[in-house]
Amino acid sequence: MSFTARATVSGDPQSQAHREDASDVWAYCEQLGRKAKEAWRHMAQVRGAVKDAALRRAAQQLRARQAEILQANQEDLARAAELGLTAAQIDRLQLNPKRIESMAVGLEAVAALPDPVGQIIEGSVRPNGLEIRKVRVPLGVIFFIYESRPNVTADAAALALKSGNAIILRGGKEAVASNTAIFRILSETFREVGIPEHAVQLIDRPERAIVTEFLHLPQYIDLVIPRGGEGLIRTVAEEAQMPVLKHYKGNCHVYVDASADLEMAERIVVNAKCQRPGVCNAAESLLVHQAVAEQFLPRIAHALEQRGVELRGCPRTRQYLPHIRAATEEDFAAEYLDLIISVAVVDDLEAAIAHINRFGSGHTDAIVTGNLMAAQRFVNGVDSAAVMINASTRFHDGYEFGLGAEIGISTDKFHARGPCGLTELTTYKWVVWGEGQVRE
Repeated sequence: MSFTARATVSGDPQSQAHREDASDVWAYCEQLGRKAKEAWRHMAQVRGAVKDAALRRAAQQLRARQAEILQANQEDLARAAELGLTAAQIDRLQLNPKRIESMAVGLEAVAALPDPVGQIIEGSVRPNGLEIRKVRVPLGVIFFIYESRPNVTADAAALALKSGNAIILRGGKEAVASNTAIFRILSETFREVGIPEHAVQLIDRPERAIVTEFLHLPQYIDLVIPRGGEGLIRTVAEEAQMPVLKHYKGNCHVYVDASADLEMAERIVVNAKCQRPGVCNAAESLLVHQAVAEQFLPRIAHALEQRGVELRGCPRTRQYLPHIRAATEEDFAAEYLDLIISVAVVDDLEAAIAHINRFGSGHTDAIVTGNLMAAQRFVNGVDSAAVMINASTRFHDGYEFGLGAEIGISTDKFHARGPCGLTELTTYKWVVWGEGQVRE
């Protein structure tokens, strides 16, 4: 839908000013989209060695200009209270030397991966001599919307560049200074190495209408990836006139089976909940088999409460932990992104699977068990992008899976599911080689 089709006709001066503002936003978005499309066509000609050199050089520059990034991050952190950010949101926003080093290592890891562009996925030779090849190619121009975590700016730019795509980045207002500093370093470095100038662009205006305008530019944008709150993702999915790769909420579960090693279970639950509670692969719900509830629940409650976690339990849980708050159905469906966890006692493995499939978000769910058959039944029964056996939900991550980095964790089932790395940012085309054959 064009801007002119959406504009309201009125002689009122305020309406006139509104139309002018809307027209300016549309022109801004159209310009970025057009430049991105042009850059993408040039990206198809960039050799893999050049892309890898750009990423390695950018990693060096992130390290060398660390002070510049940290100063910008302090500006964002200084506004955190004004913006009403929670402790978990501040944790996602905050950068330090270790996290900047992780960004740099991530770029180097992506550079070290095989270039997906041009890979032959499969091929065959037909009886008439035609060679049929299914070849991996870039998706095109990606519009990426994300919140809070500035390191995502580097991850997304690296993955888009390596996979031969152009990307337009829209970060959250809470991280504007950090994102701008990281983008400036990346874009300067990429240009020096020979990457098309507008292959990576950062939206530098705050208007909310900008997102809507980009969702109405299918002639330029090939894919939208929203990474943020559930409300944002639903709005994007409803508005977009192009495909959307959705990263819905992460209501992740840990189920402690009857045969679980309880010491192992405690380590896994504490790590899954407490290591970084504000991220999508942190555990939000704990399920405990009734056979070990009396022994395990006081133990895990003590370990979690020592770390500041609030427990909210079902009636059976509160028989063993009467001091905790009662959990509601909303609690069992919640993505807290905070030091809160819902707890339920279940009759058996099948009840745990049913609970997860009812309340879960299809993101990450874990079982702690010593029973191989129980583990396999859990894997087969739980409908999630990743299922962990005797391991923390926190491992569901592109870097931990060996993808170098990720642009998001898809809870969709089509095109991509789980961490979206290089291959998930490509599609394919059929290439047919002949020697003059014609169809009879």
